[in-house]
Amino acid sequence: MKYGMNLLLYTDDACADSQIATIAGLKRIGFDGVEVPVFDLRTERYAALGKRLDDLGLERTAVTVSDADHDPISPDPAVRAKAVERLKRVIDCCAAANIGLLVGPYYAALGKFSGSGPTTQEWHHGVEAIRAITAHAAAAKVRLSLEFLNRFEIYLLNTAADSARFVGDIGSPGVGVLYDTFHANIEEKDPAKAIAACAAVLNHVHVSESDRSTPGTGQVAWQATFAALRRANYDGWLTIEAFGQLLPSLAAATKIWRKMYANEEQLARDGLAFIKAGWQRQAVSAEAR
Repeated sequence: MKYGMNLLLYTDDACADSQIATIAGLKRIGFDGVEVPVFDLRTERYAALGKRLDDLGLERTAVTVSDADHDPISPDPAVRAKAVERLKRVIDCCAAANIGLLVGPYYAALGKFSGSGPTTQEWHHGVEAIRAITAHAAAAKVRLSLEFLNRFEIYLLNTAADSARFVGDIGSPGVGVLYDTFHANIEEKDPAKAIAACAAVLNHVHVSESDRSTPGTGQVAWQATFAALRRANYDGWLTIEAFGQLLPSLAAATKIWRKMYANEEQLARDGLAFIKAGWQRQAVSAEAR
């Protein structure tokens, strides 16, 4: 098991010199790696970041989203083509930083709604868009992990079962499902059943509290979640995804209007300790059985 921190708690530009001290601090706290936001598409910046992370001894994953101008499920074929080309450039940035896993809800535009549920055509467009980048990703040695979100942020994929079916339709061994505890807490009735529904293709986990703050301080069914992940033989990343007020634009997107923790270091320390203790508790319980 590896423990990570999504850097969107601090910045949307992890390549900036100003972020190195923060990233080094996460290493000292005890994280195995960081999750790098990929929005700027200059590969040379990610190559430099990769070297810095190597020097710090930190592994890494990456996260990105798609926007309305690069919407993989748009009815406009030109927009869909732009989406595919952008995702290929994101993959190039991952390769430059020696990042082997790209996660996120990039199969459709974040925050764009049609006023109704997903259509068969939109599903098909999403499958085709991700399928169109799989060869590029495989050549770059980058695996893909698709994150279902709650209904207030996206409408194509809202559940683990739908995500597993979507990945099955893509039909590539390099594509899997990201299970995020925040979104599952909203959309799923039972975390154990949800995790079982996507277990065969589960390749990343976001540890995110019900209010997006410190894991272990809210309403997520953590022990049921950890137990289900153990039963699924999950052994990938447990990456904390939390949000605060350091980035006004991101706070507006995530609807974080109030301070919910003392500071970012406290969240990282307490969150990591909580995850490790919870995971170890499940290990002890499994051995006792």
